[in-house]
Amino acid sequence: MENDKNQIKQYAIDTFEAEAAAVRNLSNLLTDDFAKAVEAILKCTGKVVVTGMGKSGIIGKKIAATLASTGTPSFFLHPGEAYHGDLGMIREEDVVICVSKSGNTPEIKVLIPLIRNNGNNNIVAMVSNTDSFLAKNSLYVLKAKVEKEACPLNLAPTNSTTAQLVLGDALAMCLVECRSFSSRDFARFHPGGSLGKRLYTRVSDVYDGTNRPCITREAGIRPVILAMSKGRLGAVAIVDGEERLEGIITDGDLRRMMEKYDDVDGLTAKDVMSKSPKTISEDELAYNAYRMMEQNSITQLVVVDKDRHYKGMVHIHDILREGVV
Repeated sequence: MENDKNQIKQYAIDTFEAEAAAVRNLSNLLTDDFAKAVEAILKCTGKVVVTGMGKSGIIGKKIAATLASTGTPSFFLHPGEAYHGDLGMIREEDVVICVSKSGNTPEIKVLIPLIRNNGNNNIVAMVSNTDSFLAKNSLYVLKAKVEKEACPLNLAPTNSTTAQLVLGDALAMCLVECRSFSSRDFARFHPGGSLGKRLYTRVSDVYDGTNRPCITREAGIRPVILAMSKGRLGAVAIVDGEERLEGIITDGDLRRMMEKYDDVDGLTAKDVMSKSPKTISEDELAYNAYRMMEQNSITQLVVVDKDRHYKGMVHIHDILREGVV
């Protein structure tokens, strides 16, 4: 039985290696047509329409979704539906990407002339067979050529679909770079889920600006402890008369104080406070606040404005509660 398990694992390894080799070979197949296709999409005043049949169509859907979420208006069009009315979704100003291994799929051979007859010649072929009907009738050809599939029968699309997927990702990432597409831009198209929260949620959305534990540097230790206890954030800010931040006292500072001094009655906040607390603007992303806390092994940040006026504190629990991470 152990030999059977090892054999099964070897089948998996063979698949990994075959598909990885297919991806590595894409670098050798890259031509100027790839750069020209990127430039055409950048100049496109319409949308990018991606089409394909079968497994290539499934890859086409992923490519269209990736393009749309990274700043390139795009959608998938099923070839069969196209010549039953949906052909009207393609405009002259659009760029059409046709994904096909053989390039001779019957539905594609019907669709391409229809697209061209409607005045659109901006056709990009993503194809393995560069002598195919699709390749010969496209403006640009992106080579996704594979010698054989990872499938032991050389039938199920495996290496070919992986190559298509990676080539589509490369296309999208080139467009991201050329457009200087930022994480904030991405957030506009992906506001949902934990990823959207990470890119969209700001400190102002998670912290309670009405809970502002603070005290002056002249205050004694008892008022410090009471203010910290009332705020329930594990810290109290030290501010001046205009509520500008001067420092912070955390529960850790109090523990260290107790270890250092036998008599704490004569101490004031300035004797215990840390003078350089970590601060953040309420306009900053909550995820960045979390990363700052994580990197500095702390559980809260002091929220200040541009003039260091004290606004409150954001606690790591505020961020976790919102599902930002």
